Amino acid sequence: MTPVGQLHQSPAADLDAATLYQILRLRVDVFVVEQACPYPELDGRDLESSTRQFWIADTEGCVIATLRLLTEPPSADGRPLFRIGRVCTERTHRGEGLTARLLSAALAEVDDDPCRIEAQAYLVDMYAKFGFVTEGDEYLEDGIPHVSMVRDRGVATDRVGVSPDTVR
Repeated sequence: MTPVGQLHQSPAADLDAATLYQILRLRVDVFVVEQACPYPELDGRDLESSTRQFWIADTEGCVIATLRLLTEPPSADGRPLFRIGRVCTERTHRGEGLTARLLSAALAEVDDDPCRIEAQAYLVDMYAKFGFVTEGDEYLEDGIPHVSMVRDRGVATDRVGVSPDTVR
């Protein structure tokens, strides 16, 4: 049995079908069903060789929180560029700090390279605690207010004076 809240990560090629199914099921439950937002969840990016899935499982091995880390084409200066997306937690486990743990793990992989996220607008302050800053105006995506955010520690490391360790 898996301990409560054990964090896992895996490249797409190493992910077993049952775990991938649970990850996708959680995302559909949250984004499509709970948020009443019909959109094409299966976008093909989950199986790209450079995609890394991060998830936390409960004691029975059920996925209760997840995010994916994508590798995008390099930035103009040739540095790797990453994108975090599909961040979600099962409703009964929200407020337990699972998202902060997932983000910390993903950003450890990113290191000082630029990373983007298309954040639901109500989560801007939470992502700011991880060094993300807004870029551009708020926009609607599938009827939900979003904001583009970027974290580029290689350019500016002191924009936000809060470390990920302080986020609970």
